[in-house]
Amino acid sequence: MLTIYSDDHLLHHGAAELYRGQLVPCFESPARAEHVLDAVRAAGLGAVLPPDQFDRGALTRAHTDDYVAFLETAWDEWQALGETGDALPYVWPAGALRRDVPPTHIDGKLGFYSIDAAVPIMAGTWGAVRAAADVALTGAQRLIDGDTAAFALCRPPGHHAGARAMGGFCYLNNAAIAAQHLRDHGARRVAILDVDYHHGNGTQSIFYDRGDVFFASLHGDPAVEYPFFLGYHDECGVGEGTGANRNFPLPWGTTGPEYLAALDLAMADIAAFGPDMIVVSLGVDTFAEDPISHFKLRDNDFTQIGQRIARLGRPTLFVMEGGYAIAQIGTNVVAVLTGFAG
Repeated sequence: MLTIYSDDHLLHHGAAELYRGQLVPCFESPARAEHVLDAVRAAGLGAVLPPDQFDRGALTRAHTDDYVAFLETAWDEWQALGETGDALPYVWPAGALRRDVPPTHIDGKLGFYSIDAAVPIMAGTWGAVRAAADVALTGAQRLIDGDTAAFALCRPPGHHAGARAMGGFCYLNNAAIAAQHLRDHGARRVAILDVDYHHGNGTQSIFYDRGDVFFASLHGDPAVEYPFFLGYHDECGVGEGTGANRNFPLPWGTTGPEYLAALDLAMADIAAFGPDMIVVSLGVDTFAEDPISHFKLRDNDFTQIGQRIARLGRPTLFVMEGGYAIAQIGTNVVAVLTGFAG
């Protein structure tokens, strides 16, 4: 299986995020991608290639133009204030506050275009997130060109980023950008399967009113788990998208057999949708020892996830999302990919 990877992810290395009332070292770190890359090479999965470069229009097919412009210029605006540390939001337009007028000051913009304070911006952030999108787009293009599978080793991850908001370590929604690219270049229908521990709220919101992209997600119950405000079972899509959105919220402590039983239901929904191609938001923070998650999956469970996805028999792009047990992240990712290829 071909892997697409860019060293530009190293440009993004946040110092801290706000977590339960404290500024703590970022859980999302460069070491994550490096461990996955080492494991991919050690397993001999196939060639590792750099991404091609795509134009800005590929980003604004999934995100609003003003949001992309914000990401492009946020660091320069922050630095113009004389600030030297990471830029973090601290005020949000919640409740009755207005969301129709973007502020002109960078402090206001940071809150307007975010859902939380786990998205530090530094000098290299735009270069890293832009490269991650190119990694996903290159993987999608390889499917269009005839490959049956590819792994986009994206960092930062993307599935919490909405059309107009960053959050949860995510800035550009790599999976959504890739899915839209597949649609724009010949795929009649695309399914996105999100197996990350946290709900892919950004991906869901981008495609929620569309019937050409099916979204299925297995994740921690949002009643008790981030992102809290999306990911419930009754969210099934609206308008043309009615029936093209399926959520499987699962309780803390979910074990491998319980998870795989829910995955079988998601697989049946995807098969019934009849996609031409599949994008998998591949998070492995469902691992039992993940420091910020509460599922209990083990090595063989990840292999079986890959095997089940393979049974759909569709060209498939895996896009890297979460996973924060750094010592085991590579092993778990490779287990999914070899299960799929096996």
